[in-house]
Amino acid sequence: MILTRHPGATQPIAVPGVVLRPPAVADAVALGRLYFEAYEPGVAAESEQDALDDINLTFEDGYGVLSPALSLLAWADDQLVGALLVVERAPWPDTPDCPFIIELFTARSHRRRGIARLLLTCCAGTTVALRVDEGNAPALALYRDLGFRDV
Repeated sequence: MILTRHPGATQPIAVPGVVLRPPAVADAVALGRLYFEAYEPGVAAESEQDALDDINLTFEDGYGVLSPALSLLAWADDQLVGALLVVERAPWPDTPDCPFIIELFTARSHRRRGIARLLLTCCAGTTVALRVDEGNAPALALYRDLGFRDV
């Protein structure tokens, strides 16, 4: 299911102890590790190396050109705890012609603390789209609460 959200007045709400900054290639190993650990085994990647390969492909524009203005990493106590990776335009024909969220994930140890909401509200000033599994009720609830609608 593809959802979009148009620019709105949603303002980021700070999460105590969380610092945001854009991703860099030097973050690839930490991103790959978090990407692998954030999902159930085999859902996003079969192994940590597969996850790292996927993250490297992201930095190589394999899923579209990564947007440094919209992509963010969340850090707490010098540990990567969340990531929002947005491309300027997704390469798939069924996606809208706008920035596209290719990944949003948080560390299991930091879920339900508002990190995903914070990351998403940081791109509230632009139209953005994403793909979500219809069975992922928690993600759908968050996206709908932030104004995302079916395409």
